[in-house]
Amino acid sequence: MAGLRMSVVVSATAFLLGLLFTHWIADSLTLWKSPETQTDIRLWTSATYYAILMHGPPQLAYVYGGVALLGAVTILWSLRDGRAGNLMFDGGSIFLYLTALAVYLYSVIPNLTTNFSTLPLPFSSASPASSLPPFPPSLREPTLELASSHLVCSVVLTGVLTLQAGRWWAEQADVDEDDGEDGEDGGMRGEKDGDDTGVETDRTAEEAQTPEGELRRREAAQAKA
Repeated sequence: MAGLRMSVVVSATAFLLGLLFTHWIADSLTLWKSPETQTDIRLWTSATYYAILMHGPPQLAYVYGGVALLGAVTILWSLRDGRAGNLMFDGGSIFLYLTALAVYLYSVIPNLTTNFSTLPLPFSSASPASSLPPFPPSLREPTLELASSHLVCSVVLTGVLTLQAGRWWAEQADVDEDDGEDGEDGGMRGEKDGDDTGVETDRTAEEAQTPEGELRRREAAQAKA
């Protein structure tokens, strides 16, 4: 069961991390760029990407929300075991996971719905850069904030994957240690049984050399005859 829970957490986290990586198409144009390189064409490209994203089918948002909720519930379920490994690794994982959800719910989604859901698409892929209108100053900061928020979510979700990998490594080490102890116990029991058998054999041989042993052998031979 623990392996299944870990698989669900890793799968959900990797799915959300891959979703954030797709935004790098737009975020790479605005993140860590000097003011001289923040041209209108870069900003319009990034803003248009988010406008297209907001005009997409709403069913996708339910799928993303369901996957995120599944991952959070699975990590919380793991904490019910009360084991030290779960409290340390899963406790850190749920903190990072909830941090990513909080950033997305309170920063990314309000930013998208407020600034990009009604944004008209200013150009097509065939439009020349000279025909673009000046980028609105009111959209500059929201566009840059989206890239920063996506970077924060990506970093903390990577931390979740790292903690889950650490938990798996710790559990494998415990299993290997238990297997080694079981093997040593089995070897000690085998040596003890062998010693007991040897003692019984020696005792039987000594008894056969006594007069009583000789008398018992004769009685046994007469009974067989």
